[in-house]
Amino acid sequence: MKTAAAPPTRQDGAVPDREALHAIQKKIQACIQCGTCTASCPNEFAMDLTPRRLWRMVLMGETDAIFTSQTFTLCSACYSCTLRCPRGLPLTEAMHDLKQMAFRGHMSRYKPSTAFYGHFMNTIRRHGRIRETEFISRYFLTMTPSKPMLPLSYTGLGFKLFRKGKMAIEYPFAAPGKRSLEKIFQKVESMEASA
Repeated sequence: MKTAAAPPTRQDGAVPDREALHAIQKKIQACIQCGTCTASCPNEFAMDLTPRRLWRMVLMGETDAIFTSQTFTLCSACYSCTLRCPRGLPLTEAMHDLKQMAFRGHMSRYKPSTAFYGHFMNTIRRHGRIRETEFISRYFLTMTPSKPMLPLSYTGLGFKLFRKGKMAIEYPFAAPGKRSLEKIFQKVESMEASA
């Protein structure tokens, strides 16, 4: 009698969520591999896999190939593929679902982008707007243990933004402002949990 094989794992030890991948497969199961999504994508030139090829891998359940790719992380959610898909598939939504799988799976390969996005949204949640100094300080604190020279690589950009008035010098870890969006975020989270 054969025993069930263990689910495949990434090099960083993260295990993909099979149920989440199955839900994405259901969303795109009518894909005819026409390539319209690839032809419509403004970021395709930078992707290691074309969107059409990524969808084929999703349909085949090739989790290792999917999560060693950068394709879904480069999706800018412009909805071009969704609008032009001849089958009317929710491709942008499926790309978002892949991003969520990577985020929830704590896959180290995607740590920089998930940390960037997480700190960006938390700063908006706390203050009702982006506070650049707080946002970038928290991001660098998260990334510095694995990349200690990362803050120095952004010094030139920081000076340019400051000189052009695009970034203000402010206390990086201020208390939540009066315009906090905490209640709105909590409401959305409760709606998502009940859905």
